[in-house]
Amino acid sequence: MPPPSDIVKVAIEWPGANAQLIEIDQKKPLSSIIREVCDGWSLSGSEQFALRYADGPQLYITEQSRSDIKNGTILRLAISPARAARQLLDRIQSHGIDARLEALKELAKLSADPTFAAEFINMEGIGTLARLVESGTHFGEMLAFTLTAFLELMDHGIVSWDLISLSFIKQIAGYVNQPMVDVSILQRSLAILESMVLNSHSLYHRVAQEITVGQLIGHLSNQEIQTYAIALINALFLKAPEDRRQEEHTHPLDQRLTEMASTLAQKHLRSIILNHVIRGNRPIKAEMAHQLYVLQVLTFNLLEERMMTKMDPSDQAQRDIIFELRRIAFDGENDASGTEKRKAVYTKDYKMLGFTNHVNPAMDFTQTPPGMLALDNMLYLAKLHQDTYIRIVLENSSREDKHECPFGRCAIELTRMLCEVLQVGELPNEGCNDYHPMFFTHDRAWEEFFCVCIQLLNKTWKEMRATAEDFNKVMQVVREQITRALAMKPSSLDQLKGKFRALSYSEILRLRQSERMSQDDFQSPPIIELRERIQPEILELIKQQRLNRLCEGSCFRKLGNRRRQEKFWFCRLSLNHKVLHYGDLDESPQGEVPFELLTDKIPVSDIKSVVTGKDCPHMKEKSALKQNKEVLELAFSILYDPDENLNFVAPNKYEYCIWTDGLCALLGREMASDLTRSDLDTLISMEMKLRLLDLENITIPEAPPPVPKEPSTYNFTYNYG
Repeated sequence: MPPPSDIVKVAIEWPGANAQLIEIDQKKPLSSIIREVCDGWSLSGSEQFALRYADGPQLYITEQSRSDIKNGTILRLAISPARAARQLLDRIQSHGIDARLEALKELAKLSADPTFAAEFINMEGIGTLARLVESGTHFGEMLAFTLTAFLELMDHGIVSWDLISLSFIKQIAGYVNQPMVDVSILQRSLAILESMVLNSHSLYHRVAQEITVGQLIGHLSNQEIQTYAIALINALFLKAPEDRRQEEHTHPLDQRLTEMASTLAQKHLRSIILNHVIRGNRPIKAEMAHQLYVLQVLTFNLLEERMMTKMDPSDQAQRDIIFELRRIAFDGENDASGTEKRKAVYTKDYKMLGFTNHVNPAMDFTQTPPGMLALDNMLYLAKLHQDTYIRIVLENSSREDKHECPFGRCAIELTRMLCEVLQVGELPNEGCNDYHPMFFTHDRAWEEFFCVCIQLLNKTWKEMRATAEDFNKVMQVVREQITRALAMKPSSLDQLKGKFRALSYSEILRLRQSERMSQDDFQSPPIIELRERIQPEILELIKQQRLNRLCEGSCFRKLGNRRRQEKFWFCRLSLNHKVLHYGDLDESPQGEVPFELLTDKIPVSDIKSVVTGKDCPHMKEKSALKQNKEVLELAFSILYDPDENLNFVAPNKYEYCIWTDGLCALLGREMASDLTRSDLDTLISMEMKLRLLDLENITIPEAPPPVPKEPSTYNFTYNYG
């Protein structure tokens, strides 16, 4: 007979004594259980003790967290959080250097525990640590442990960051600005400054007064701290007031970080990131990829103001830009008498430029998006790539067969499309690492990207022999060409051009036909019957593949931290498909993680259901970081007995599909992800082609007559042409 659900069998350790094997009744008060354990070792004063996990983070067990204890867990009797906090606080303030160092080392480890952190903070422990830092008398390991403990304690959100003193900020900023500081101290100092900026509006201004871009750029060549440096740049830029983001200064390396707009476009910062990070000699880890993605998003978001600015048809300066486009295309040289030309000539020129409103083309730029951003792109092309601009305009304006590509209309619509594809104006996604290396290879990456894409559009228009009525069809094809090329992650704009050359209109048609083959081909009843016979076999293959992937396991990043820091956990299915093993990791693994390192487990028999998206418990809670559609699309949770859950956010859509499919297969439920449908269609099509090819290659002997066989399973004929 199985034990009651409220009885948990555990082992409890105590230094120098044999472990106790006991049954914990979850209905009894935790204090009573601790008293019984202390009595087993003849220890008095049970109120001075507590239970902690022996493995993993070794967290204290409280009435609120005791439900997490599983059968077979190893616990450890330890001094209570309050007693531990008091002892450590006393030792930290002692005069002995060795004793203080050991105390700070232990504190750095214990501070991640929320129960201990609350006790230590109630004893004014954070103030003590802050004073140790402000004194400037700690160095090396002692300072590193002090900063680690401080950051961990503040991360619990118990104390407001607004209480941090200016002298503390100056001291931390000083470590960042010093040329020779230990790497561990630099990492923690940068992380503390990042947390200050993200969690306090007032501290943002103070930090911005202490740190310059030039000082942070100097750290980007150090692979040990470059992630922290970029994270701080991102945090300062993200929190910068809107009116300060667009300011420009003559010397970007000496400007304060409150003026970020021109900084992010500067060649020095971009080239350092490109050469020392993206093209460095180390693979880019998930956290660095995320920070590069955030930097990319924030850089593109600088375009939002222009994207949402309508053109003022009465503004002469703005109208002069349109006139400049006309002059470059048709006059060749500056025409001083241009203003005296007849209105009809201008109207004809504006029609040849492809504007919708030939009389007043300024009206074409009154819709947002893309607003004035489209005009900016057109002017950049006309001035920086003048030959290309003139060729596109003239070769289309001279055509009389209704196949001309309207440059103005196309440029405006293309700008709108690129804003959508690159999500200009949207906040960064917490779980996204989707950065594009090519955008770090040019000082004017956005404009250059537009210039490449407008040439693609013109080429595709000609390949499709499109007319004005085909405008939307052409834009759909161009969007598909751009998204397919971006998915290949070209490392430079030249590589992007190569991808575009390969993705011609005919290639897009071929890809579409190939992807639709399973839906459009083989629709005769005998073929449908064959498909239905094959499908169960293919589904079983897909199921086994999904389960095998779950047995290999996957690494997931922990979300919801108040600071960006690589924290991972790993989950994998046992080889007999009966238990899910999971546990925390210090860093992202390079290969398979042994079961022995995964200290927690869930019997598959206890799993009640798998939920996704907004139905997940961790998606119903408000995170300190921004939740958005992309995070929701990658979220799933396992609900298991009695009322517990294990929450996931997959690193990408592929892993999401693999895990949700695999868990459904494990529970005997339908695998319904897009990946399964795609794999099913692809594999069935391949199998059907092979079987039909076998039929095609059958040769009938002339003599002697064939031996009679049983009737064929499939009674159909297929015309191979």
